[in-house]
Amino acid sequence: MATAPELTGEVTEMPTHYYLVLSFLLFLIGTAGVLLRRNALIVLMGIELQLNAGNLVLLAFARVLPPAKAHQAHSFAFIIIAIAAAEAAVGLALLVGLFRSRQTVNLDEASLMKS
Repeated sequence: MATAPELTGEVTEMPTHYYLVLSFLLFLIGTAGVLLRRNALIVLMGIELQLNAGNLVLLAFARVLPPAKAHQAHSFAFIIIAIAAAEAAVGLALLVGLFRSRQTVNLDEASLMKS
């Protein structure tokens, strides 16, 4: 009688397409947040989700690449993480400035240039 791999202690590898489907769903949620919401914080979180979805794709493909090429994918993922951190810092600084001047973080009101 065959036993399940989780009962015998064997480790099974998750297929790459599971990661790709998850990344696609994360990217769709991030895109919906950017396009449909008017709150600037939600838009920034949507952009972060999109960047994380891109990282997930890079790391999923790094699993199937030979080790010499996998290091390149990991390097790109670290660069994207650094860009995301810089984007969050600049975005939050802009939001603080917007809130101080307009008392709102609504992007519709931020697009008006009148005081």
